[in-house]
Amino acid sequence: MRGRDRRSHLGLLLLVSQLYQVGLDNIPPVTLGVLALNAYLFLFPAAPLMKACVSVHQAYWSGEWLRLIQSPFHHADDMHLYFNMVSFVMKGIRLEQRLGAVWFAYVLAVFSLLTGVLYLAMEAGLTQLTNDQSYSAACAVGFSGVIFALKVLNNHYYPGGVTHVMGFPVSNRYASWVELVLIHITAPGTSLIGHLAGILVGLLYTAGPLKMMMKTCAGLLPSSIFKSGTYYSSSGYSGRHSASNPYTASDESSMYTGGMTEEEQLAAGIRNSLHDTGRQRHGYGPAQFAAPPPYGFRLTDEELRARRLTRLDGFM
Repeated sequence: MRGRDRRSHLGLLLLVSQLYQVGLDNIPPVTLGVLALNAYLFLFPAAPLMKACVSVHQAYWSGEWLRLIQSPFHHADDMHLYFNMVSFVMKGIRLEQRLGAVWFAYVLAVFSLLTGVLYLAMEAGLTQLTNDQSYSAACAVGFSGVIFALKVLNNHYYPGGVTHVMGFPVSNRYASWVELVLIHITAPGTSLIGHLAGILVGLLYTAGPLKMMMKTCAGLLPSSIFKSGTYYSSSGYSGRHSASNPYTASDESSMYTGGMTEEEQLAAGIRNSLHDTGRQRHGYGPAQFAAPPPYGFRLTDEELRARRLTRLDGFM
């Protein structure tokens, strides 16, 4: 773990515990691979956090477009990684089974890039509308935008039902929007625009032209690439189903969740594991244990300067 802070890495321990409960053999290969990539880049970052986050100033004006690729796969701290990866694994298990491994990997690649592009476009638009340069300077990092896009897909392929968002039952149809607002209210340090970009990317796929464009691009590649382990139906690419397949789940209360929804699992994990007051500095104090924590991270100019003063580059 050279280059990382020598704190307890409690989030990593929680993540390992959660994966042990799920069982690595129950996580399909693409989901597991992306999870491993995020964990590896947390322990051994490809770039310091301030050089991996994406903003209009850095990406557009400074021409550092590589940040679009780096930013989704880097996380601010271990708890940021934990919450994002637990949410991603739950969605990945269902969606990779539905879409097939190759198409799901294709979706993740497109969503990761397009979420960042939309984020930059919206931040640039807000800068023009308000004449406030802070929108262009805001630097975002983390996988949460992609997770919001996957949440839209999950609700599209598994319609109906209710999701509990911070303890309140919400129709799956509106869960993404409700969660977007509640997370922004309860955790103002998160990136509202980044999460909104993810929702819009998901809608472009389920109700817009994105899926058709991706199919067109896929048609230019050898057909054997997208035929392996998948078949095409009226609802899209779908994996082969088996009555004994551990990836299949009819609702959020699958065999490894203990009957709890995603949000309830997150809250329970925090209640059972976070008793040290050191978590207060991240906003995960005891008063907030009953609600799911933020899925994103947004670095303002002040935070960037503060991280420089604490020698962030030295231990990233």
